[in-house]
Amino acid sequence: MSGAAFDRLSPAFPQRAPWGTSARLRAWQAAALQIYRDRDPRDFLAVATPGAGKTTFALRVAAELLNAKTVSRIIVVVPTEHLKTQWADAAAKVGIQLDPSGTGTRRGRSREFDGVAVTYAGVAVRAWHYEAVTLATPTLVIFDEIHHAGDSRSWGDAIRDAFGHATRRLALTGTPFRSDETPIPFVSYDEQPDGSLISRADYVYGYAEALRDHVVRPIVFMNYGGPMRWRTTSGDEIAANLGEVMTKDLTSQAWRTALDPKGEWIGSVLRAADRRLSEVRRHLPDAGGLVIAANQRTARAYARLLEQICGVKPTLVLSDDASSSGRIEQFAADESRWMVAVRMVSEGVDVPRLAVGVYATSTSTPLFFAQAVGRFVRARRRGELATVFLPTVPIILAHAASIERQRDHVLGRPKHQDAVDIWAETEALMERANKQEQASDDLLNEYEAVSSEAIFDHVLFDSQAYGMHAAPTSDDEADYLGLPGLLEPDQVAHLLEERQRRQTVRHERTMRRDKVPPEQALHRQLADKRKELNSLVAQYARLKGTPHSHVHAGLRRECGGPPLGQASLDQVDARIRTIKRWLGR
Repeated sequence: MSGAAFDRLSPAFPQRAPWGTSARLRAWQAAALQIYRDRDPRDFLAVATPGAGKTTFALRVAAELLNAKTVSRIIVVVPTEHLKTQWADAAAKVGIQLDPSGTGTRRGRSREFDGVAVTYAGVAVRAWHYEAVTLATPTLVIFDEIHHAGDSRSWGDAIRDAFGHATRRLALTGTPFRSDETPIPFVSYDEQPDGSLISRADYVYGYAEALRDHVVRPIVFMNYGGPMRWRTTSGDEIAANLGEVMTKDLTSQAWRTALDPKGEWIGSVLRAADRRLSEVRRHLPDAGGLVIAANQRTARAYARLLEQICGVKPTLVLSDDASSSGRIEQFAADESRWMVAVRMVSEGVDVPRLAVGVYATSTSTPLFFAQAVGRFVRARRRGELATVFLPTVPIILAHAASIERQRDHVLGRPKHQDAVDIWAETEALMERANKQEQASDDLLNEYEAVSSEAIFDHVLFDSQAYGMHAAPTSDDEADYLGLPGLLEPDQVAHLLEERQRRQTVRHERTMRRDKVPPEQALHRQLADKRKELNSLVAQYARLKGTPHSHVHAGLRRECGGPPLGQASLDQVDARIRTIKRWLGR
């Protein structure tokens, strides 16, 4: 195959290159390719944010190695069945023919194929076969989302056995870390002073860099909380507000209640997401939305809700079978509004028109979250904006706020460290949340959701929080849902600040109109003022990433007076005015 096949493609197949890059490859692809040529390595790990074009880079490497006769066979290893076909179609556009049937054998397969696309699970079942193939034929093995190779020790061992003799190995991932300490095969680790090992990539292109180059879309996170009620087997009815500081058990139960298809919360969030999608489709007529559900039961229920909301039956993807793969392909090619899926669309699947998402699952690992959000960041034209709706759950908000940070896989991290680890709290929360999820599967009958209500909490953009609580369908919520679908990142921040000022003015006008009459009891006046102050403190705490108690302490230092529980009405008013000044209102 000659390089002419690449020349026939539009810049940076399958998407366009950012402005100012080379004619056919994005800047990072060209830079990574040059490093690969200079080093001529046996193993190479390329880390690039979802949507950046890892497939294009890998296919260029494969084409050059085939042309140079360095290899004569390509094996692409992927996490899901759908991705086998996706890789085969992409490779065909550059003159490389891959067999996605998954057998990997010559029997029944045309000799015109340059190689095969298989799943990690398929390799694990027939590791001996792929070992024989790589021993007999000079082979390039491309690992798509290489972190899956360590999903269990047996898988990791199988991958090592199967491809330990491969001529070349090219590993790709957008999330080069795992939630456990299972080593990733064919990835190099550097020892740290504390004795731990950290993964080393040969080339890294993160979300922050891709956003700067206009390769990916900026992401606006719409966060919703609200009051939840549920009943235990003992008959006790428990109430809590999603978004408030709670124990992990209460947070988990409130989160489950919010996602219950029979409750009002998820219905309100889906309606808000559909209104947001309608706004985006004013500028991008083919824009689509994706709801990521926890299981098949809830996915079917969410699909019914969406059909009631928008009057159009959504595409439902329940499992990784052939028909589901076809439904994904059809959705990617048409202009329908919504797709509802469980897990298979969270990683690797390329549907560039996805612009609005609803994170309706209780899966809380940073790996899954990053991959799920990655489905919405693929840019087709400059100015596209992605919107993802989230429950106001601390660990999910932490993942959203740190989406631009680059993270590596760490092995053997000491349990007690003197140094501050920015991920330590997140990982601890993740571990506890996952334990709770594992237990909840056995205790489904010990819990019953009673009611839920969605309240717009705030908008998170570029790690900054904007807005205050707002009721569904209110003017305040509509302001944020009505952001134009085509905006530059600086324009997004400017408009969010404008919306926040507008909401503040509305709030103050309402407070003046509904001013407490003098005859109202003092305890009620104090309760209302403390509630207002606590709401402002929560916003400021989210904005600065500091505990609520630190904000209250700062207000006492500046305004004087006793703790909030002992403060007078005038003292509380003074603190409200001060924190509004801090918030720029």
